[in-house]
Amino acid sequence: MPSSASLAKLPCATIEGVTTAPIRRIAHLDMDAFYASVELLRYPQLKGLPMVIGGGRRKVDEALRNVPEGGTLADIPVAAFPLLKDYAGRGVITTATYAARQFGIGSAMGLMKAAKLCPQALILPVDFDEYRKYSRRFKQVITEIAPLMEDRGVDEVYIDFTDVPGGQREGGRVLARLIQKSILQATGLTCSIGVAPNKLLAKMASEFDKPNGISIVFERDLQARIWPLPCRKVNGIGPKADEKLQGHGIRTIGELAAKERDWLIAHFGKATGAWMHEVAWGRDERAVVTESEPVSMSRETTFERDLHAVRDRAELGAIFTRLCEQLAADLQRKGYVGKTIGIKLRYGDFKIATRDQTIESFTADPKAIRRIAGQCLKRVPLERPLRLLGVRVGTLARAGEAATELVASGGTARRGKSPADEAAAQTASLF
Repeated sequence: MPSSASLAKLPCATIEGVTTAPIRRIAHLDMDAFYASVELLRYPQLKGLPMVIGGGRRKVDEALRNVPEGGTLADIPVAAFPLLKDYAGRGVITTATYAARQFGIGSAMGLMKAAKLCPQALILPVDFDEYRKYSRRFKQVITEIAPLMEDRGVDEVYIDFTDVPGGQREGGRVLARLIQKSILQATGLTCSIGVAPNKLLAKMASEFDKPNGISIVFERDLQARIWPLPCRKVNGIGPKADEKLQGHGIRTIGELAAKERDWLIAHFGKATGAWMHEVAWGRDERAVVTESEPVSMSRETTFERDLHAVRDRAELGAIFTRLCEQLAADLQRKGYVGKTIGIKLRYGDFKIATRDQTIESFTADPKAIRRIAGQCLKRVPLERPLRLLGVRVGTLARAGEAATELVASGGTARRGKSPADEAAAQTASLF
């Protein structure tokens, strides 16, 4: 382990006990079992029971919504909900309640494997529209209190507490409590918050006291609270890197910090080795970014059973069209257009194929996306059964900016189709 004397080299915001400037305080907020918690708002009778969210919607799920006149979803008896042991088909778990996690069930686990671990768990389908609605609500609550918020997905954000009233009190605990309470009042949902000098440590801290916890970390806590953690707790160290680290006898963040920078660079490369040295010492200068432009947007779905391009042509065609329409709606709702359209296939043996094509003009039109994505499909083998299909649009620009860019470059909007569009239109879709 590195010596405690080395910690003196870490940044300090005080000189002889006098604060010279506000200490940097960054929070990571993670909603607790978000999808499952949203479902429990609809079905409070399931609270405390093992439950998983995943798979596609089935007839049994639709039947649950047929509540007798005058009744509510909360009146549905627990016995009416489908059990995981009766689930048939493909799919993975999106999330699980804490009661289900005690059986070893976790996100991204196959539903069939989970059924062996906890057959008595209840299963509900994913309802992204409902989760997005609650996501927007809790983020609005946060920005009304602390406007410097970085959106990191449907259920987590970073927040800069540094200059917000209450953000320095008790290391940020006072402000974190206010945000927790406000989110609970507005949505009925709980969250866990970690507050630290930077994003790296804040994300780790948000996991310390789940659910509904607040964890405060300072630079001085590095040796006691961060170094004993396994290296996999560092956001960015994946299974392969961790396996290689363990091959060198490095299992904890403290053991990683004990390695010289040059040694890490020699064994992991210049960029990765230098980065590992910095994160092991708790250093992270990334700012909280309130506006970040997406690189691409996509939609994909995993099938309940393997589908074949010939035998299941009609079903695949309907799914393909729906994905393109959903993706176009996402682009239009968020005000983006794109020029690179691509597809992603995962075969029954889990191998993946991707293809994309860049067109001359920006678009968010579902028919154009469908045409070009269909052209991409002609460039991949379709003899093997498929388990996943996805559509992606990249090279994004704001819709208004794309039009301005076209005029500024001396171009004019094309009234006809691009050569790529023409070629695709002349070829019948494989689906």
